[in-house]
Amino acid sequence: MPDQRLNYISGEWLESHTGKTFETTDPADPSSVIATYPQSDAADAERAIEAARDASDEWGTTPGPERGRILAKTGSLLDQRKDDLTELLLCEEGKTWSEAGGEVQRAIDIFRYYGSKASDIGGTVKSSSARDTNLYTKTEPLGVAGLITPWNYPIAIPAWKIAPALAAGNAVVIKPASLAPGVVHEIAKALEEAGLPDGVLNVVTGPGSEVGGTIASHEAVDAVSFTGSTAVGNTVYDTATEDGKRVQLEMGGKNPTVVSDTADVEEAAEIVASGAFGVTGQACTAASRAIVHEDVYDDFVDAVVDRAAAIDHGHGLDDPDMGPHVSKSELEGTLEYIDIAQTEGASLEYGGSTLDREGYFVEPTVFADVDSTMRIAQEEVFGPVLAIISVIDFDEALRVANDVDYGLSASVVTDDHTEANHFAEEVEAGVVKINEKTTGLELHVPFGGVKDSSSETYREQGDAGLNFYSISKTVYDNY
Repeated sequence: MPDQRLNYISGEWLESHTGKTFETTDPADPSSVIATYPQSDAADAERAIEAARDASDEWGTTPGPERGRILAKTGSLLDQRKDDLTELLLCEEGKTWSEAGGEVQRAIDIFRYYGSKASDIGGTVKSSSARDTNLYTKTEPLGVAGLITPWNYPIAIPAWKIAPALAAGNAVVIKPASLAPGVVHEIAKALEEAGLPDGVLNVVTGPGSEVGGTIASHEAVDAVSFTGSTAVGNTVYDTATEDGKRVQLEMGGKNPTVVSDTADVEEAAEIVASGAFGVTGQACTAASRAIVHEDVYDDFVDAVVDRAAAIDHGHGLDDPDMGPHVSKSELEGTLEYIDIAQTEGASLEYGGSTLDREGYFVEPTVFADVDSTMRIAQEEVFGPVLAIISVIDFDEALRVANDVDYGLSASVVTDDHTEANHFAEEVEAGVVKINEKTTGLELHVPFGGVKDSSSETYREQGDAGLNFYSISKTVYDNY
């Protein structure tokens, strides 16, 4: 019997105003229903926003150390339930056990991190130019934060939005992605058990047009944080900024790894394959372009193909190398780009086909002889598809790396320190990796992109995450 889940509003678990529900299914076994959720509408979202508004003043004046204790206890509760959370995540989203477990651990670490950071929130004291005057700043919450999160990291991304918002003293309304919302419900349960007051966190499931649109437009919402596609993100931005909301967007990527002629080819192939095929390529930071010096190009293609061919597939509970796409539509999108690449003249070196088994599985796919103007080299493909581009030197590699509309993550594999420094300085990306894969993030440093990958307003994670959810007040005290 599938779990019957509800919205979480003002400390209560409630059915939707509509009475309608939707199901989540296992991407590796689509006939298996995991849970049902409320198909909420604008009225449900409004109710959640009003609950957050009513709770925001009291939570905002709660001392930072007390807020931090609740967040830290939440991290401990999630840790106690790690295996159950891992299984729920992989059954709804399709990750392998190792991938899902790593993501759950990240959420645990995020709550513990912001639990400790909450005690440091306050302000600064400055020396006044006048006598008998105290000059200082106070850090205050914005009020109500509206969060719209994606399916591909269904617990990590909500955690790195919820935790800093609560640490800074804001009340929260979150709309998790409909394909994998279960782990957000589990965060809510842990926060409730840890002592979070009613109304400070509210969870509403349902379509983005209804629930997300209401969050973005409602006058009681003071800040909106969105992660998802560039097309939807731009709509959210336009809606939210009409009445002056603070907005943070993290969107798509077309992330390059440059492979220098000085690189160890086997090491480079391992780095690129891990970044391209990990989590089934369903990461905004996934390596979708390998830009390779012509002197090592052929050897690199062979080495990446060998790694792609060695990948095994299966249900996440069996912990294979790769799981399925999250849904039929995502699988179809990847297959469409594979067809487009071949039509445009790219050489299919490996993969490109679905697997003869239940579920939304596709082989890791490698294209060579890719031109930078091809759609496969310009547009985001949210799947395990790698386009390999040959260049004559490092300068051309850098130009090709920057020749896209996105700028999220970029990496270079090189033994030349000068090349590494030039790459870090000149590549158009918010995250730069040297001799590392494009995926993988530290939680205590800023994360975000440039160009169409971001609103270029506020970063997430670390102190930057707190800054987005806070505002400073300057006090002149002439005594």
